Order: sequence, then structure tokens, then C-alpha cells
Amino acid sequence: MACESVMTLEKGANLSDIDGEEEEPGEVIESAAPLKVGEERGLGNSGIKKKLLKNGVDWDTPEFGDEVTIHYVGTLLDGTKFDSTRDRYDPLTFKLGTGQVATGLDNGIITMKKRECAVFTFTLPSELRFGVEGRDSLPPNSVVQFEVELVSWITVVDLSKDGGIVKKILEKGERDASPGDLDEVLVKYQVMLGDGTMVAKTPEEGVEFYLKDGHFCPVLSKAILTMKKGEKVKLVIQPQYAFGEQRRDACDGFGTIPRNSALDFNLELLSFKHVVDVTGDSKVVKKILKEGEGTSADEGATVTISYIARLEDGTVFEKKGYDGEQPLEFITDEEQGIAGLDRVAATMKKEEWAIVTINHEYGFGNVEAKRDLATVPSCAKLYYEVEMMDFIKEKVPWEMNNQEKIEAAGRKKEEGNLLFKNGKYERAGKKYNKAADCVSEDGSFVDDEQKLVKSLRVSCWLNSAACCLKLKDYQGIRL
Repeated sequence: MACESVMTLEKGANLSDIDGEEEEPGEVIESAAPLKVGEERGLGNSGIKKKLLKNGVDWDTPEFGDEVTIHYVGTLLDGTKFDSTRDRYDPLTFKLGTGQVATGLDNGIITMKKRECAVFTFTLPSELRFGVEGRDSLPPNSVVQFEVELVSWITVVDLSKDGGIVKKILEKGERDASPGDLDEVLVKYQVMLGDGTMVAKTPEEGVEFYLKDGHFCPVLSKAILTMKKGEKVKLVIQPQYAFGEQRRDACDGFGTIPRNSALDFNLELLSFKHVVDVTGDSKVVKKILKEGEGTSADEGATVTISYIARLEDGTVFEKKGYDGEQPLEFITDEEQGIAGLDRVAATMKKEEWAIVTINHEYGFGNVEAKRDLATVPSCAKLYYEVEMMDFIKEKVPWEMNNQEKIEAAGRKKEEGNLLFKNGKYERAGKKYNKAADCVSEDGSFVDDEQKLVKSLRVSCWLNSAACCLKLKDYQGIRL
């Protein structure tokens, strides 16, 4: 059967006339088993019955606060029709859960999928009266049926929790992560004043910027942080979150924005690149141009990378894996190269491609360094375009036999000793802890091994504690 729709009051009126007072939306609990076409079921203890007439598409359903568009036909149980958007050829658009329609209908619609058609049956309270053609009003406590088709809906999110920044999702993005605070985004937008005057528009290819640096409007970055790649939204930004009392004069291709102006953004997140603060102090930063596969290399892995290394003015001072040069192979956390590149390689996945910025503290320091193609000045900031070609992870203790565990513990302890002598207490402590983990009390060692592994373990614990004392990290001491 064709899906005729739901709902109405007086001829020419609409659902919003039913319920003049805003009510708290009721709780609706559906059974775990989905309804089949033709099946009828009560919606929890809400007093509403739902009969499915036509399956919807996708799996998402709207929530209270979303803006929905429906067709409906409203009838009494004897078939008397009291309203129909179908008859008016005019679907109804309203915000769920704000008292704009009968509460029973709100509670039914939140169970529906896009293009789904269903009949909801419930009793209208006696205080709700409205005219019907040929009658003064519906009888008190009438049992009504609304045949509803959910045409579409727009997810509405109050980002500021006070109505100051409202986001309406016009088109959902891809189901991957949202950008982070440090990420570089590519967006396209149009900005209008309340009267429709356009005051800003990006080129068709969009504009790229780092979220931490901000762009155009103070809250634009905050909104983008909630978006997915490919998502299209409308932002309604009230003056206090835009430019407030300040007037923004026309400049850089943007129009004049008067004081106390609300702004309407049509915004699309075209793409973004993840940016990672590798060292936690913003002195080694990785911007991912191409995501890799699987897990990252981690410390102790044997990695093979290609890279082009440049100075701040663009001068290339070194290449590996390009123009006939062999890729660079090394073990991470072994100080076989500059510290910044070592730390970055440990975070990369196979086939990952990234741009890395390394401050001099993690580069060549405050001395000149002669490299293959140019000399690196003292205190130079370095830029590496790096590709992780392959890596082999270091064996973990449970992958080793007893002899391998003892040898690995001894080797890591000696590496820790060397780092300690050079004043690198944090890295030395990590080596001692890894050594102790190799010979932990897991019960796998036989009697003639126990004396050796116990001595190794205690020695590593003491050395690790010495590192913590040097760093004044008293809570880090292993007991």
C-alpha cells in the first residue's frame, strides 16, 4: 500500500497546534528485535503502539533536538480524518522534543529511520482540544492514529550549550575520526549576515589552516573539531560568539561585519591531516600526509625509511632512498641518528608518509653539521619528508626463550648504563625497566638460572630507582 502520512488539527492547521505547552519528551524503550512490516508493538511503557508499514533506509534514527520533516495523516479509530499533510502537499518540519507537536508523536518518531512509514496509536489527553471540520472538537481522551513517513531529518547540535553556536548537519561525513586541536584542515565555506548579505566566501578549492591558529571567526575551529571528513553543516553563530561589539571592516576579500551581528555559515570539511606532537613539547611535530597500515614501529624496532631533509629556506641537505641513495635502516631508541628522527620513526606505521618539523634541540644542536648535500647551521630547525618503508619489531619477552630473555636483559642493562653515564636519565630508566621485564618472576626460569636472573632483576630495579632520583621522580620508583 502507498504510505499516506500523518497528522492534523483543523483544516489548514498543522500538528504544532495540538500541544500548546512545551513538555519534557517521554522515554521510549524499544524491544531489541526490530519490527517486521505489518507487525505492531507497544513502545515500552509509553502507552504508544507502533505498526510498521514500510522499512526505512540505513540504521540511524533522529534524537530529541533534531529537525525532522514528516508527512502524516491523523485519524480517529473509526477512520475519521482530522488532518493530512498529504492533502495539503506540504510536509511538516519541526524540532523534536520541544512541544511543537503531541508528545506521543515525538516519542514515536525517534524510533524511525529515514523513509520509514509507520502508524502510531495513542490517547490524546482530555485537555488537548482542537477543531475538526464538522465538529467543535475531538472527543475528550480520544484514541488517535497518526500514519507517519519520516521524509528526512537534520541533526541539530548546540555546541555552546546556550544556543550561541548551533550546528545543523546537512550531510554526514565519513565514519572516521574528527580532526584534533593540532591538525591542519581544508574547508570550504560561505558566511552570511542575518539579512542574507554574504560577507565571506572561500575559493572553490577551499582554504587550508591549522586549527590551533584559528581562522576568520574565533569559534570556527571549535565547530570544525566536531566534524567528520566530508561533513556539510550550517552554523548559526550569535554575536557574542562571533565578533560581539567589535565591527569587522572589509579586508582580505571579506565584507564588513557590523557590530552585534549573528553569522550563518555554510561549512564543509573537505579533508584534514593529523598533526602529532611527538615529544610533548612541540619541538618535534609530525604532520601525516598519508596514513599507514597496522601498528606503529615502537622503540627497539629495526626500521627502514626514506626521506628528504631540508633547512628552513628549502635547502636540501640530505636524501635517503631517493636519486639512487639507499634507504636508511636503523634501530629506534639506539641513538643511531638525530633524536628527533629517531623519536618520529618509532611512532610511524608501515607505508606512512609524513612531514616532520624538528627543533635544533632534537636535531644537530648548537653546532654546525656537515651532511651529504649541505652544511646544517647551528641551532637550525629541520624539515623531513619521511616515508616508513618497513620495520621489524623488537621481540617482546613472551616471544623469547629463557636464554634470549637473559641476553636481552643484559644487553639493555648495558645500554642503560651508557645512557646514565651521559646524563640521559629518563631514557636510561626505560632501558633498565625493559631489562627487568625480560627477567620478571614469571616462573619460567629453572633452578640454575634463578640466581642469575634475580641478580639482574634487582640490579636493574636499583639502577632504575637511581634514574628516578636524578629526575626527582619519586613516584616512579619501582618497589
